Amino acid sequence: MTFEGEYNMKLIMLGAPGAGKGTQAQILSEKFGIPSISTGAIIRGAIKNETPTGKLAKGYIDKGELVPDQVVIGIIKERLSEPDCKGGFILDGFPRTIPQAEALYAMGIEIDKVVDIEVDDDQIIKRLSGRRECPVCGATYHIENNPTKDGKTCDKCHAQLVTRKDDNPETIKSRLDVYHSQTEPLIEFYKGKGNLLEIDGGKTLSEATEDILKALSD
Repeated sequence: MTFEGEYNMKLIMLGAPGAGKGTQAQILSEKFGIPSISTGAIIRGAIKNETPTGKLAKGYIDKGELVPDQVVIGIIKERLSEPDCKGGFILDGFPRTIPQAEALYAMGIEIDKVVDIEVDDDQIIKRLSGRRECPVCGATYHIENNPTKDGKTCDKCHAQLVTRKDDNPETIKSRLDVYHSQTEPLIEFYKGKGNLLEIDGGKTLSEATEDILKALSD
């Protein structure tokens, strides 16, 4: 399957935690030559670099609170203004709520396609228990479905892989509850915009990727 001309795609990846949107975003990023922007990675980077927005976000996280929309939106706006986003981008983990989606439109940013990866909750819980993440570059892997070459270190930067603290079963169920109540309404929101692509994420990684590419080329 080929794509002709310059890609210049502005994409959003939707799906529950563990649906595979981060992995698919990485694949599409490499294929199209556009950055995959993970909200979580940006926030962690801003905190690590002690930027003004990072310090603000850290204050909420340290208190066990969600980072407010206005702070997340500010971080995303800063990132999308960087030169590498001029040719397009993939948003992974943003927007999470209807107000965030509306704020994105208020910035004057027109999204081409929204890829919604659908996976049932039971399968997600099984998936997340085997997920591993690179603490340096943010790449995500899975011990069964998407392992690294040696199963221990990142293929990209060779850092030791870690298991995220929020990938235990109880936390996963809590995160899924939040997704269903706060983020799932975005599906109808983007259906109304006419740019939603629904993908069966219960398939293998390569099959889901092929389905995404086919949907984007139609």
